[in-house]
Amino acid sequence: MIPWKVLDTAKVPGGRDELRLKQRGTEFSIMLGANELMNSRLSGSEEALAKLSWEKIIGRKAPKMLIGGLGMGFTLRAALAQLPQDAQITVAELVPAVVAWARGPMADVYGDCLSDPHVTIREGDVADFINGHAKAWDAILLDVDNGPEALTRDENDQIYASRGLRAAKAALTPGGVLAVWSSAPDPKFTRRLQGSGFTVEEARVKANGRGKGSGARHMIWLATA
Repeated sequence: MIPWKVLDTAKVPGGRDELRLKQRGTEFSIMLGANELMNSRLSGSEEALAKLSWEKIIGRKAPKMLIGGLGMGFTLRAALAQLPQDAQITVAELVPAVVAWARGPMADVYGDCLSDPHVTIREGDVADFINGHAKAWDAILLDVDNGPEALTRDENDQIYASRGLRAAKAALTPGGVLAVWSSAPDPKFTRRLQGSGFTVEEARVKANGRGKGSGARHMIWLATA
């Protein structure tokens, strides 16, 4: 078996540990400690995050989408495949090294999505693009950390806390959607979304996006303002 090779490491601003970019043949993995945050072989749930969000705002003219977390570009590419030609997508990525990896060793994984004219890549905390931006977005997609329970940095709790959810609701246009990815269900977070004034749907999706059989499943919340 081909061994894993560490290509680079990066500190998460305000985080407790560092990210490690690893490669094994054509497969890439981004690790935080013993936790694998993302793998280039598993894209199904990240793609579903974009597809399910678009279904909520389909038919809107010039929709504006904010994606929190570049990841391995799966959500961004899925959004580009479905959004209309007048759409604009802003991706907020906290860790500059992730953007550098996307343009460097993992360029084949991302394809040409970073240079698409509909896309703006911004290095920074997604919360800065939510707070104080009233009715700015038709859809806000959060694939930050490992879900509502902060893993990479304590500050991510603020995004998923009631105050952060209310800010997200204020930043959405009427009928807009807040979509949240998580590695696992979280009933308390569902109730927190509802308590923040959202109508909430839950979707359990396959991590690899294939079939209905066994395999890891991730959670996506679709919260309508």
